[in-house]
Amino acid sequence: MTAGTATPATRATAPVSRPSRSNDARPGEARPAWLMIAPFGIFFVLFLVWPVIYMFITSLFNTTIVRPGFGTFAGFGNYVEMLTLPLFWLSLWHTLLFTVITTIPLVILAFVLAVLANRVLRAQWFFRLAFFVPFILPSAAIALIWVFIYSPTTGLWNSVQGALGADTPNPVLGTPNLALLGVAVTTVWWTIGFNFVLYLAGLQEIPRELYEAGAVDGASEWQQIRMISIPLLRRTTTLVILLQIIASLKIFDQVYLMTAGGPGTASQVVLGLVADTAFTNYRVGAGSAASVLLLIVILIVTAGRQLVERRQNRKAA
Repeated sequence: MTAGTATPATRATAPVSRPSRSNDARPGEARPAWLMIAPFGIFFVLFLVWPVIYMFITSLFNTTIVRPGFGTFAGFGNYVEMLTLPLFWLSLWHTLLFTVITTIPLVILAFVLAVLANRVLRAQWFFRLAFFVPFILPSAAIALIWVFIYSPTTGLWNSVQGALGADTPNPVLGTPNLALLGVAVTTVWWTIGFNFVLYLAGLQEIPRELYEAGAVDGASEWQQIRMISIPLLRRTTTLVILLQIIASLKIFDQVYLMTAGGPGTASQVVLGLVADTAFTNYRVGAGSAASVLLLIVILIVTAGRQLVERRQNRKAA
């Protein structure tokens, strides 16, 4: 054996040269990426991170918009005031009630409509457009449309009640027991398109062969939905529920534009109380404390939903 011939042991112990990784960043190569991200980072800090920090700080002070600075230190006095204020608890109850009566139909109806639209072979784009167009309209336009519908004299709902035999139709937005429900119906009509699109996209990711195999085995359409569609859309459903709960807990626009929290305080929500406290009564510190309390509620609900989802995944595994 010649000296230049490598034995198997030599080849095994010989160092192997590793190919250079092309994605290893060289000094200075990351600079363009940081420059591209910088505008978003600046806006993110200025309009999201800093307002949250400012909210926590001002909640500990008697801050007001009529005087510069944070004002005198209040400690947890603003929190104690809000937690002992009956209107805060009433507003929180309205917010939670609104969340329940909107989340359930916005999840179930969106799924049902997506299933029906997914079975349409032609002109499916029309249903996507019809359900999603209201979602892209501004809240002011939506409020104007539905205030006209609920108008006690010339509104469409008034005509429906008259056709059903009501002698004196109840004004929806002027009746304490119906005002929040009227805003909830408006919200369902307005935002169902977003959940509809999410469910439709999830349904289109399910292979058609699964439904065909189920049909061959004798499964009815309802059995195919229950045994195929619902289990495979579990993650989509979790996402839809979580996003909808958070969005409903942050309700403000529709209530402010349609009822302004009325009649009286029958439809007042937490963010409406925050706006009145901070910008009508000029007590930014107390309003910030109410905002922090709402944020805590949102975090608790989100964490609870995540824990339930993890337990379900463990049982399924």
